[in-house]
Amino acid sequence: MNPAIIEFQNVVKSFGSQRVLDGVNVSFPTGKTTVIAGGSGQGKSVTLKLILGLLSPDSGKILVNGCDITRMKLRELNKVREKFGVLFQGAALLDSMNVFENVALPLKERTRFKGAEIAQKVQAMLAQFDLEGHEKKFPAQLSGGMKKRVGLARALMLQPDIMLFDEPTTGLDPQITMDIYRLFFTSQKQFGYTSIIVSHDIPKVFNLADQVIILNKGQMDTFSSPEEIPLSTDPRIISFANETMGHIYSSRKMEQIL
Repeated sequence: MNPAIIEFQNVVKSFGSQRVLDGVNVSFPTGKTTVIAGGSGQGKSVTLKLILGLLSPDSGKILVNGCDITRMKLRELNKVREKFGVLFQGAALLDSMNVFENVALPLKERTRFKGAEIAQKVQAMLAQFDLEGHEKKFPAQLSGGMKKRVGLARALMLQPDIMLFDEPTTGLDPQITMDIYRLFFTSQKQFGYTSIIVSHDIPKVFNLADQVIILNKGQMDTFSSPEEIPLSTDPRIISFANETMGHIYSSRKMEQIL
């Protein structure tokens, strides 16, 4: 098992009387893909916000590269956030900027690169994601799948150590969804980042997973592979598997469907 790049230690998070995370202990291995699954309202997006320091736990520690972000001041926390890239549900492209400008934005905001250097780096990234020829298009002119490509290209411009994906295939048809999953798989292998994916798209998204975390009633159950889930004797996990995976689940490795 790879060393953990992120760890939750006895993390508790409540909203009013609802305890979303109840003393959670979980690790996210470096360079691997973890899929977080569970029903609506179980705390999947809350988990991502805790990892980014956008929310603070009521108690417990959240370690990123061994450092507890819950005790950091804003300036120190912002340095840690530079290690992250995020692909939001709707890609979160800026409507007033074209494709080139959206992808160039992180370089303009957070580096000292000048125009020619920025243009070279952006064009190289666009080429990697088959976006050449679309530089001058605006988000309203792009398909859902194309927006995801642009969003991922922008998120990877600063070569983050960790990528967070929040419901990345919502609203996409099945074929585009599979195209996006192939893109995630190949980009993760190429760039070597740690990937954390929150998704309702069960069981398809499990094809990407090196580790699966199931959130249910404040607890996180960790599985080293999707195939382990139906073998659980926990009634909560059995119910989840039957509802979302079927009684028989056969995982296909992404290498076999590329």
